[in-house]
Amino acid sequence: MTNEEKLNSGDLYLPNDPKIVVKQMRYLARLKRFNRISPARLLTRQRMMRKMFAEIGKDCYIESPFYANMGGKHVHFGDHVYANFGLTMVDDTHIYVGSNTMFGPQVTVCTASHPILPELRVQEYQFNLPVHIGENCWIGAGSIILPGVTIGDNTVIGAGSVVTKDIPANVVAFGNPCRVQREIGARDREFYYRDKRIENSLSPDV
Repeated sequence: MTNEEKLNSGDLYLPNDPKIVVKQMRYLARLKRFNRISPARLLTRQRMMRKMFAEIGKDCYIESPFYANMGGKHVHFGDHVYANFGLTMVDDTHIYVGSNTMFGPQVTVCTASHPILPELRVQEYQFNLPVHIGENCWIGAGSIILPGVTIGDNTVIGAGSVVTKDIPANVVAFGNPCRVQREIGARDREFYYRDKRIENSLSPDV
């Protein structure tokens, strides 16, 4: 296999291969242009995202600056995905994000890693593992999601978490390392924050 083919295989490869670097520089130049587009030019930003991303759904919005190793080339967004300022996608391989998911500011999603063995690192070897984030998730500010992780639908990842392992659907999880704290349940249908009650007109049970 070539280094390009190993980008998405999980195998060790050399990311400084000229064939990879030439394409990466082109993707990064496009990303730089995207970050310069005024927030008011919504349609222009959406057109650019369709060129940048592997897949982009309806009504997605990313606050600038947005950072991505491959300029979004390996990023797949569903519909109505929102990302606050400073989202970093280390998209050396594929990142999948379900519809209606939100990212707080300064979230980092990593697919790339390096071997522990120093003799391999000094040769600049790397490997990539895909990340899957489900639908209707909320990834809190400053969270870091590491290579190979899957996060289930509807899950909330608390601010500042470091997600090193898979997190199931329908839970609240936080910490370093990130751990499941509880399931989303009946109380969450009554209170949206501590003792702040959801108005009847907003309740999904009404």
